[in-house]
Amino acid sequence: MARTLHLSHRRSHFPSHPHHHLLQNPPNISSTSPSSSFSPPHNCSFRRIFVYNLPAVFNQELLDNCVELDPWHSRCRALSNDGFGSKATGLSGVIPEELVPAWYWTDQFAMEIIYHNRILNYKCRTMEPDSATAFYIPFYAGLAVGKYLWFKYRWKDRDRYCEMIFKWLQEQPHWNSSGGWDHFITMGRITWDFRRTKDEDWGSKCIYLPGMRNITRLLIERNPWDYFDVAVPYPTGFHPRSDSDVLEWQDFVRNRNRKTLFCFAGAPRDTIKNDFRSLLLRQCMNVSGLCRAVDCAGTRCSNGTSLVLEAFLDSEFCLQPRGDSFTRRSIFDCMVAGSIPVFFWHRTAYLQYQWFLPSDPKSYSVFIHRNEVKNGTSIKSVLESYSKEEVKKIREKVIEYIPKLVYAKPKEGLESIKDAFDVAIEGALNRIKEQKQFGHKWK
Repeated sequence: MARTLHLSHRRSHFPSHPHHHLLQNPPNISSTSPSSSFSPPHNCSFRRIFVYNLPAVFNQELLDNCVELDPWHSRCRALSNDGFGSKATGLSGVIPEELVPAWYWTDQFAMEIIYHNRILNYKCRTMEPDSATAFYIPFYAGLAVGKYLWFKYRWKDRDRYCEMIFKWLQEQPHWNSSGGWDHFITMGRITWDFRRTKDEDWGSKCIYLPGMRNITRLLIERNPWDYFDVAVPYPTGFHPRSDSDVLEWQDFVRNRNRKTLFCFAGAPRDTIKNDFRSLLLRQCMNVSGLCRAVDCAGTRCSNGTSLVLEAFLDSEFCLQPRGDSFTRRSIFDCMVAGSIPVFFWHRTAYLQYQWFLPSDPKSYSVFIHRNEVKNGTSIKSVLESYSKEEVKKIREKVIEYIPKLVYAKPKEGLESIKDAFDVAIEGALNRIKEQKQFGHKWK
């Protein structure tokens, strides 16, 4: 729960209608109203998805009120461009010029919008619920709860949206016929933001509501002991427009001249005794010329800077301790840049993103137990023990998996390459099929 706090905040009522926006063109979601001319292709047997046309309060009104989603500042710019955020600037000369338009300053909590826009254009979307294999709930649970996590908001404020959506779902015949087991949802925050067990604790109790128990939940961090939680990649800044963008980017990071052995981008936690990040920063700074440190204290590494991307592009390895929770977006920024991640907790990646990463952790990463580092193990010595051939082999595995770690720009997806959205939807459909066959659901 250690999040970066700001000095001022502004409260607002629920729900509200904005009188102005910071952007001329605020974020918008295409209508989910059925079209009689829309029909899925013939090869969609057992893969048809029906997207609920929810009342606007659960998605579009949240975007319309983007100025009020955060206690400290407007979220309108971060959620613009279909959730991709502002177009990236300052990348000229850092990456190939022809790929600059594929980069955005994407917010790590924008996943709900990205998935919603993509699934509305999914090739096997059906307008006939009776023919559907699965049902998608386009509720922006993460955006809805975000501002209520802070200050003196009550537990009732944090639970209000979830209680409303489940009241609505209970009135839907296909929900009642299955108990929700063939439904899935994207929740654009970590699972712990939805797992409050006591009124005075952090987060909402959304996942613990009876109606949520059988739903497959796509989150940026899962509870490894909850079958229905599925971790999907954090959004990064790279949103390829075509297969050729992906292939060109892979070639670029493969042939990059990496000047430093390893890097670390992160902020020390001065208020935490024996802070592990501070230890990593010290090790990095003590090996002059071999490690590049990017101190992310304050807002230095927030959306809108190329510093972190440059560090990852220039380094053979990137240190990836746990974030404010067990995972961090930096894992994906690192790997998309073709740098090899170094983990210190198994739960940072190995117990999270099984659909998106190789099954053998050693094939794409290095693991050094945090206690070894605390007891004096030199990270530099461990990384220097890898031969050039070993590093090249591991990096190639990282590069191979880049398509599965990014979200493509076209709403229809890429031509032939599967991105993170494609992998997630395919996995969700397979899981729902398994649940139907083997009964993996709460009674």
